[in-house]
Amino acid sequence: MRIQHLRLTLIVLLLLPFTIACTAQEKETSKPMPKELSNEEKNSLETATFGAGCFWCVEAVFENLEGVKAVESGYMGGETEEPTYRQISTGTTGHAEVTRIYYDSEVVQFETLLDWLWRSHDPTTLNRQGADVGTQYRSAIFYHTDAQREAAVASKSAAQNSFNSPIVTEITPASKFYIAEDYHQDYFRNNKNAPYCQMVIKPKLEKLKLYD
Repeated sequence: MRIQHLRLTLIVLLLLPFTIACTAQEKETSKPMPKELSNEEKNSLETATFGAGCFWCVEAVFENLEGVKAVESGYMGGETEEPTYRQISTGTTGHAEVTRIYYDSEVVQFETLLDWLWRSHDPTTLNRQGADVGTQYRSAIFYHTDAQREAAVASKSAAQNSFNSPIVTEITPASKFYIAEDYHQDYFRNNKNAPYCQMVIKPKLEKLKLYD
């Protein structure tokens, strides 16, 4: 009986990293780090919007890049007005979880951000990243200009050489952005001891050499 219990415990521990999904506890665990930009500051910067699975992961990656001034988690690409996280989680609103990235193009180019996008998630899995499954987790590039669209198409084509399966990332015009609830912002920085952060986000950042 004891041996069977130990075996069961071992199996649970081995499977745990693969079953932890992007599910939020709806409360703010600590004050978010100051990162709000004024409208004047936003207008002086370029904007990129990516979907690559759970926005907690994507936000944590791009916040660490030089030239990125702010990253906001939110929703884009759906039909429901003013969607909530609870609605998004049903996968029926049409929205994707996205990160809106404000960056200084004199320091980091849009093409470089695209390179990080391909490196930081699996763009070959349709509507899925790890244990996070649903259209809200789809891989997507929402372009803000024709130049971004052209760069995204070229980058996607070049990135295909790094993957055995076809890239399924959609490239579509940016639509209305709905910022996510406060407790989603700076999620990793504010919740580093949470299971999802320890099992999913931290190892990803370490793999990308973005975590000391």
